Amino acid sequence: MKRLLAIMRALRDKQTGCPWDIEQTFASIAPYTIEEAYEVADAIDRGDRQDLREELGDLLLQVVFHAQMASEEDAFAFDDVVEAICEKMIRRHPHVFAGAQIENASAQTAAWEAQKQAERKAKGEQDDSALAGIARGLPEWQRAAKLQNRAARTGFDWPDYRPVLAKLREELDEVEAELAAREVGASARLEEELGDLLFVAVNLARHAGVDPGSALRRANRKFEQRFRAMERSAKDSGQVFSELTLEQQERLWQQVKQQD
Repeated sequence: MKRLLAIMRALRDKQTGCPWDIEQTFASIAPYTIEEAYEVADAIDRGDRQDLREELGDLLLQVVFHAQMASEEDAFAFDDVVEAICEKMIRRHPHVFAGAQIENASAQTAAWEAQKQAERKAKGEQDDSALAGIARGLPEWQRAAKLQNRAARTGFDWPDYRPVLAKLREELDEVEAELAAREVGASARLEEELGDLLFVAVNLARHAGVDPGSALRRANRKFEQRFRAMERSAKDSGQVFSELTLEQQERLWQQVKQQD
């Protein structure tokens, strides 16, 4: 860590550092931080431990980068970041570090949320909603899942996946109605209805015990693999994929699916 911190200080040195690193701000680096977190998730999905090691290093660099910029402003330093997370982990795990009794993972989740709420109150936050503290900067699918989980802890939830499926069909019908209305210039709620459909889809994943982000990453990867296979197949037969008719492209798609 000392070596990495020294490297970051050298990169940010106003006289001898890297021009690109010197120009960066918290705002300009934030997208890279998010991107690196997704790279970590991708390496985990692919089961590539070698790549995971590298991506975790890239993510750690983001933490060091932010800490260095904060240190330059005399706001906080890397050691303060480490100290804060250590204190938080000890505080939120009294069953491990303070002799408290927690029966199971569900009870731990409830205790964790109660501790977070107490911390927010200690900071002077007035929002006492069950939904308080859910970051607005999260990817919207992830924020939807968190909103639903928080609401469920108050008892506001469907009993199982069946009524969620019914609601999904209802929302799909409403989207279809808005699409039909748009054809005659009368739709003003298509975005809203599509949003409702996606929100319920996330809820269905939650009830099924499936992480929607992981499911979508897998779907994206499957589509990409199949599409690339279609392009290769067309090229191998001396054709340009984009010049094929939709019917020809569909035949290639079905061939690739059968191969899968």
